[in-house]
Amino acid sequence: MNERHNDKDHDIDEGYGARLTIDLQALADNWRVMRDRSHPARCAAVIKADGYGIGAPEVATTLYAAGCRDFFVATAREGAIIRVYAPQARIFVMNCILPGIEETCRAAELVPVLASMEHVAIWTNACIANGDHPCALQVDTGMNRLGITSEEALSIAGDVTRPAGFSPVLLMSHLACGDTPDHPLNHHQLEAFRAAVGAFDGVEASLSNSAGVLLGPEYRFDLTRPGIMLFGGSVGDGVNTITRPVVTAEARIITIRHAKRGETVSYGATVTLERDSRIAICSIGYADGYPRSLSGSGVPLRNAVRDGAHAFAAGQRLPLLGRVTMDMTAFDITDLPDNTLRAGDFVELFGKNVALDDVARAGGTIGYELLTSLGQRYRRHCLPAENED
Repeated sequence: MNERHNDKDHDIDEGYGARLTIDLQALADNWRVMRDRSHPARCAAVIKADGYGIGAPEVATTLYAAGCRDFFVATAREGAIIRVYAPQARIFVMNCILPGIEETCRAAELVPVLASMEHVAIWTNACIANGDHPCALQVDTGMNRLGITSEEALSIAGDVTRPAGFSPVLLMSHLACGDTPDHPLNHHQLEAFRAAVGAFDGVEASLSNSAGVLLGPEYRFDLTRPGIMLFGGSVGDGVNTITRPVVTAEARIITIRHAKRGETVSYGATVTLERDSRIAICSIGYADGYPRSLSGSGVPLRNAVRDGAHAFAAGQRLPLLGRVTMDMTAFDITDLPDNTLRAGDFVELFGKNVALDDVARAGGTIGYELLTSLGQRYRRHCLPAENED
C-alpha cells in the first residue's frame, strides 16, 4: 500500500516528487450532499478500484463514520478489504461470482451481485450446500454489459421451485446514458427496470449512479449508488457545482530552465518557443498517471484540447510545453515574476484551482480514469474528517 502521512507541507519527504492531498472532510460532506439529493432513497457509495485511486481504507473509514451503510465494490477481494473498515455495512460485489468466490463472500459477509443465469445457478447451488446467504440480482435494461435479461428476471421471480435460501435483497440495473439527460435510452431503461421491480415484491431496487441521482426522483428507487461525484468529479460534459474536489495532485519542480526564442522543448521537438522562456521541469509523468495525451503538442488526440493541459501556481495557469514523458513534464512559467517559483516548490496539477475534469478533457479522457490511474510515487497527505452528523 502507498505510504499515507498526515504531515505538514514543510515536512514533505524529499524522496517524493509528487504529492496528493486528500480532503476527507470534503469526501464526507460530498456523501451527505448526495444522501440529501437521494432522499427518500438511501445513499450507498461506490468505492471500487481502491476507492477511486484515493485509498480504500481511508475512503471506507470516512464514509462509514459519516453514516454510509451500503458500499459497492468490483471484486470480492476489494470487498474483503472494505469489510475491516465498515464492520456493519452491506458490501455488494458487482463483478461476477465464479466458482471459488462463494467462500470469500461468506467469510467476509459480502453480497454478490448475480449478473447472469450462470451466476444464479452457482449461487443457488452454494445456498443449497451451505445455507442462506443474501445476494443481489442485476438486470440488463439496455447497456449490454452485465445482467440477466428482463425475461430471465421475471422467470426467477415466478419460480416457485427456487430454494428458500436463494433470497435476493436487491434488484439493480445500470444506466448507459445517465450523463446525457435527454437520451431516450434513459426512459427506456427506467420503464424496463420498473417492470422487473414490480415482479419482486419486497425486494429493494437500485438504478441510479451519480448521474442517475441528478435525473430526478423517479430514477432513485430505494437505494442510489453515487461514485465519481463523491470525489468531486463531474458526470458528462457538465461542471460539477454540487460536490467539491477531494483530491489535489501536485508535482515538485526539479529545476527551472531558461530557454531562448526558437528553441524546442522535450521529445520530438514538437513545440518551438515563440519567446525567451522560463520553464519549470516538474517531477510528474505518465508513470504517475499523468497521461501522455495531456501533452501540449505532438500527441494529437480526438477531442483533446489543442494546447494540452495546464498546471497552476502563484495565482496563474501554467501551460504545459511539449510532450509529457515518463517521469517529467515541462510547464511555462514565463509570465510569473522572476523568483516566484524555485526548485523544490510545487505546482498544482488538479484540485481546487484546476478542475479534475478540465484536465481530463485536455487529454481526451474522463476524471474517473485520471483518479484511478494515479501511480505509486505520490506522497499521500490526508486531511482528516470530523464526520459527526
